[in-house]
Amino acid sequence: MARIYRHIPRAPDQHIGNVDPASGHVYSEQFGPDRYLGRVDYARGHVYHHRFGPDEYLGRVDGRGGVFRHRRGPDEYVGRVAADGRLYRHRRLAPDVYLGHVDDMKHPVEGAAAILFFFLEADEREAAE
Repeated sequence: MARIYRHIPRAPDQHIGNVDPASGHVYSEQFGPDRYLGRVDYARGHVYHHRFGPDEYLGRVDGRGGVFRHRRGPDEYVGRVAADGRLYRHRRLAPDVYLGHVDDMKHPVEGAAAILFFFLEADEREAAE
C-alpha cells in the first residue's frame, strides 16, 4: 500500500493518506476508519473524486511525472512527481515547493492523487485567507 506523507520542516513527516494498489482507492488517514476520497486509474493515469453519482475527473499525470488539474479549456500544470516519490508544487517564476512524499509508490498516478487530494485544496484555502 502506498503511504502519503506531508512534509513538516524540522520534524518527522506526517502520514496523511494511503492508496490501495489493488483497487486504486485513495483514503485519508484519520482516527477510526479511514475516509474514502476517490480512486486512480493506473492504465490511463487519471484521478477521480468520489461523489454521489458518477465520479468527478480531477486530473492526470503524464509520462514524465507532470501533474495536471482538469479545468475548462487546457488542463493546468500544478506540480510534479519525482521517480523516488517526492512531490513538488509548481510555482510560477519561483522554485517548485517540496510538499511531501509517497512511500512504496507503484505508479506516478499515486503521487498525482496525493497532490490533487491533499495539497492543492490546502494551498487554495491558505490563498483565500
